[in-house]
Formats: sequence, C-alpha cells, structure tokens
Amino acid sequence: QVQLVESGGGLVQAGGSLRLSCAASGRSFGSFTRVWFRQAPGKEREFVAAINWSGGSTYYGDSVKGRFTISRDNAKNTMSLQMNSLKPEDTAVYYCASEAYGSGWWPPIQRAEHYDVWGQGTQVTVSS
Repeated sequence: QVQLVESGGGLVQAGGSLRLSCAASGRSFGSFTRVWFRQAPGKEREFVAAINWSGGSTYYGDSVKGRFTISRDNAKNTMSLQMNSLKPEDTAVYYCASEAYGSGWWPPIQRAEHYDVWGQGTQVTVSS
C-alpha cells in the first residue's frame, strides 16, 4: 500500500521553528517531484514548497520564501520542511504529496489536483 505519513507538527510561538517530515512507504518516490501544501480553516489548499526528483531544485510559495526550506533524502524515501520565523498566519494543516509519475514540469505545478498521493496532514499552530 502506497502511503505518505507526515510528522513534526505542533504548537509553537511566533518566531519559532518546526521541522516537518514526510515518510513514504509502499513504493519509491525518488524519481518524482514532491511537495508540501497547507490548508487553513475556511481556505483553499495552498502550495507551500516543492523539490525536484534529485533535490537539486526547489521552489517556494511567496508567503514562505526565505523562511522555509524543503529537502529530501531519496535513499530513505523521506522529505522534510524546515520552518523558521513562523507567523500566526502559517497556522494550518500541512500535507505532503507526490506525483505518481514523472510529469517533467518545472517550475512545479502549484495546483493540488496535480498530485496523486497525499498524506493525512499534520497540524501546525503558531500562537502570537
């Protein structure tokens, strides 16, 4: 069974940091673009960051650029999101996702419906 599982969410004060992880099982995602999205209550799912298959290219949403860093370890089939200088507006459920085939698109597609495999999400709450 193909599965993505996020971890590392929690409650943090504004200005603090969190590191999210996404572990994949059931198949290797080493050849595909992997992404993070987030969804706040009452809002649409928002693109956060993407990393290409090798980890050599990354792409960020404007709201997190300069504060968040995406990385991946294909040998371990994992992906991470280091979040620094967190703001209350970063509060959301964070989801990792992956293409299930190599689309070749770069810059990455920022629409959630493009990605085939999703985790269950992890809550990040930033208090002011």
